[in-house]
Amino acid sequence: MSLPDRYHPAVSAALSSIDVTALRHVFFVACGGSLSIMHPAKFMFDQHASLPSDVFNAAEFVARQPKRLGPDTLVILCSMTGTTRETTAAAKFAREKGAVTIGLTVDPDSPLGAAVDHPVKFEAPYTTGVPIDAKDSNYSIIYQIVMGLVAASGGEDLTGVLIESLSGLQAVIDRAQETYAPLWDRYAEHFAKQDVIYTMASGASYGAAYSFAICVLMEMQWINSQAIHSNEFFHGPFEVLDETRCFVLMKGIDSTRALDERAEAFLHRFGRAENILVLDAAELDLAGIDPRFQGNVVPLIFFDTLWRFIYKVADHRQQVMLDGRRYMKKLTDY
Repeated sequence: MSLPDRYHPAVSAALSSIDVTALRHVFFVACGGSLSIMHPAKFMFDQHASLPSDVFNAAEFVARQPKRLGPDTLVILCSMTGTTRETTAAAKFAREKGAVTIGLTVDPDSPLGAAVDHPVKFEAPYTTGVPIDAKDSNYSIIYQIVMGLVAASGGEDLTGVLIESLSGLQAVIDRAQETYAPLWDRYAEHFAKQDVIYTMASGASYGAAYSFAICVLMEMQWINSQAIHSNEFFHGPFEVLDETRCFVLMKGIDSTRALDERAEAFLHRFGRAENILVLDAAELDLAGIDPRFQGNVVPLIFFDTLWRFIYKVADHRQQVMLDGRRYMKKLTDY
């Protein structure tokens, strides 16, 4: 099959060289923030593909040694810098088992790039400070891989619709920044005083909640956090809720929205509005995004816009972001 001209060239090259019809399983493998994009990727894959798939932390992927892994499997990996040791080890392990590997990274010449069959470059502003177009982000690239796999394996070919939507995504994010700006002004100073902030989401957006909890609140602001699935909230975690506890709820518009709505109602029933920051995707202007993919792009919008919020929080806390980390990128012996 031929992919649209605007598809990422490395994605097109990788998919054209893979016998997708021979695949029997797909693994999404990474760590930390890179792992967080694997959850919405699997969500999209589950929506459109008949192939089974799994999401694994890279180190556990190697330790668990799935029996399903073999020549008829594809392993999609991601590491922003390409230097994550566990992810590079997972790529080598997968290739030893005969699997085909695709690795997403900002540096195709990195250890991960060298370890996989098909390195694919993406852009990331978080470590460089240089703004990017969202169509060049890791979310965009992995969605292109997913829908390319769907089309090549006999599913509906929505690659043209997808790439058209991704091309207009940056304008949607820019409008979302304006939509959410009043929330940042309303909540930043109060949230900056907190020692604990929970995040919550479901469906496509759960990965964004996970990443914001562990890679932003905990890693960059030393605020205790936990990403809670909107339905799992009712199976234990809701016991921490009182009028002092703070939550960030990412309320999506995919098929799991009802789960978020239920969680929101409970938060407001027993919590205080000043402690509950709700990002509701239904309030966004998503013009330019095909309705079939609006729910899928929402987590990228949430995560991108929340960076502006966390910088406001950091200013109130008088704590820098990336440079303030104590261990990350400063130790090599762990």
